[in-house]
Amino acid sequence: MALSERGIPALGIDITPYAVDLARSSGALAMLRDVFGRVPGTGRWTTVLLADGNIGIGGDPAALLSRVAELLAPRGRAIVELEPPGSPLRREQVRLCHAESASAWFPWAYVGADQIAQVADDAGLGQVEIWTVDDRWFASIGASPIPSERSVVTLLRNAYRSPRG
Repeated sequence: MALSERGIPALGIDITPYAVDLARSSGALAMLRDVFGRVPGTGRWTTVLLADGNIGIGGDPAALLSRVAELLAPRGRAIVELEPPGSPLRREQVRLCHAESASAWFPWAYVGADQIAQVADDAGLGQVEIWTVDDRWFASIGASPIPSERSVVTLLRNAYRSPRG
């Protein structure tokens, strides 16, 4: 929703019906989909945003970034949120808990800022730019250098610099 409010067309995908319903109720465009499944616009996305640690989806960050590379247009970029430098690359089984209920266990990974270049290279996306805002670490990842013109990557970087509401 925050991207749409800034004039950036955005589509959210999630495998959790509750997350999709929550996004839609906020006015965001969202679909119930698995990133590893059929996704509209494959090969034409200019940006894929994996915020809030979602680089960990599936427990294999290189496999996820390989899939993201399939979604991206030739000069497209992935924006990922990372763990701070010094955080080890780790994989584990996690589950979501709320009140008295818990989800099934699923694979998740954590990637530190100093590991993302190798993970991106393993996925065939060798161009990485890292930055930090308010103790949060991000990387822009793509197969080609960041375009010099004002791009969605620049807009996203500025959005993260803005106070969060």
